[in-house]
Amino acid sequence: MAYLEVKDISMRFGGLVAVDQVSISAEKGEIVSIIGPNGAGKTTLFNMLTGVYKVTEGEISLNGKTISGMLPQDIVKAGMARTFQNVRLFGDMRVIENVLLGMHVNTSYSFMDAVLRTRRFKSAEAEKHREAIRLLDSIKLREKMHSYATNLPYGDQRRLEIARAIATGASVLLLDEPAAGMNPQETDELLEYIRKLKSDGHTVILIEHDMSLVMNISDKIYVLDYGKKIAEGLPKEIAKNPRVIEAYLGRRDENADSQES
Repeated sequence: MAYLEVKDISMRFGGLVAVDQVSISAEKGEIVSIIGPNGAGKTTLFNMLTGVYKVTEGEISLNGKTISGMLPQDIVKAGMARTFQNVRLFGDMRVIENVLLGMHVNTSYSFMDAVLRTRRFKSAEAEKHREAIRLLDSIKLREKMHSYATNLPYGDQRRLEIARAIATGASVLLLDEPAAGMNPQETDELLEYIRKLKSDGHTVILIEHDMSLVMNISDKIYVLDYGKKIAEGLPKEIAKNPRVIEAYLGRRDENADSQES
């Protein structure tokens, strides 16, 4: 069994089938991309993986443990965290506070320890602070750790959001269009950062429209169209797959026709 195993999951909203019998898998330390035209079901799939939507059919397992049906916070504790298409940082909090917030998903002290500020509480908080600084150092944000998140350049905000997901202790990171809105230099820096996540042992599941980034970084690619998986394989295989080409070019032709009419 793969580290992340998704078997025949479906999501229905009344009579609408948003995701239809989709299966994907990822080994530990793999970078797996999920691509497809707009409306293909990619973000819905992420919402299913993270417990925002309860799957109508099928099963999701992480490291041999079934997580489908769990609440989102319990899935995070099980080892899977995500970022969003639109940056969702706490802009009025400092950079290091955003990271520490991620770390508090897993605490080793009780509520009364926090109220009474016991030795156990102080020790755990000091270790979290040290770990937050190490994490910020690894993404080159240590010098900005006391800046407010809202004041960071866009590329830094994206990396901070990923860092906050890592801070939860997650081994699987779901990144929803992390390069959206980035300039070429920021995209190149992001690409190197994701490669570092892989080398550090993280499994990365990526939704991304930047095909250059996808083809350069992915170990494996899955393609969705109208909620169905239409292809899977290595980047070079996907680039030549007739069904994938048809899905993208066909959708573009439809958009062009609608704009002309």
